[in-house]
Amino acid sequence: MRRHIAFACNSDTLIGTLDPADGPAGLLIVTGGNELRCGPYGSHAKLAQKISAAGFPVMRFDRRGVGDSSGYNAGFSQSADDISAAIVSFRSAFPRIKRIAAYGNCDAASALMLTQGQGCDALVLANPWTFEPEAHAEPEAEPHPQMTPGAIRAHYLRRLTDPRALWRLLTGKVKVGKLAGSLADAVKPAPPPSSLAQDMAAGLAQFSGAITLLIAEHDRTGQVFLSQWDAGDQRLRICPKAGHSFIEPKARIWLQGQLLGALRSLG
Repeated sequence: MRRHIAFACNSDTLIGTLDPADGPAGLLIVTGGNELRCGPYGSHAKLAQKISAAGFPVMRFDRRGVGDSSGYNAGFSQSADDISAAIVSFRSAFPRIKRIAAYGNCDAASALMLTQGQGCDALVLANPWTFEPEAHAEPEAEPHPQMTPGAIRAHYLRRLTDPRALWRLLTGKVKVGKLAGSLADAVKPAPPPSSLAQDMAAGLAQFSGAITLLIAEHDRTGQVFLSQWDAGDQRLRICPKAGHSFIEPKARIWLQGQLLGALRSLG
């Protein structure tokens, strides 16, 4: 049932993949970094299959200059036209769709925030990327940014409750110098929000639809986002023991549940 689609974005041609279903709400999956539309380890393709089987059509696509799509890759911050073109194509492919929920992880979440979620009715944003972009640089599929003081404190709190970690410390298998440096970093104050994070927050404030913010507990990108966001935001949901791409078995099921919940809430 899965099929491919070609559609225009300005003077370029984008390639997408459709997983059909008859539901009135559809899911648009926006990829992060320079990933292909199949997602890391094929996770987006598998996710689309599950969501489609539950009754909701799904569209994935390669933005300009990535994968099968033509054009120049200008990065996530310049992908507004790509997302807009994909939404138009998605609605054309499935005329029954009344509402669209968009899902993005890492800088795909950031892109959706920067574009104010235009054309979407709900946003599911995972581990948004808040690091200032360097010239010609893109976050990788599995980013490893510097841990924030809060993330370091959380890391060592978990280690102190782990008998194996304590044994390593007592038996001299942990480098004391490195440990001391990490502890010194842990007591530093949290850095102020980056200008990118501020722009993302401003964009999201203009979106009137439903918003869900997902954080993988063991993901540094998500931890940094949390350090720059309102911890009391009721839209935040944390997936225990999950990595950046939610590829762990329990994390995959959790993510599917969050997306299905967002789609079902659209009616």
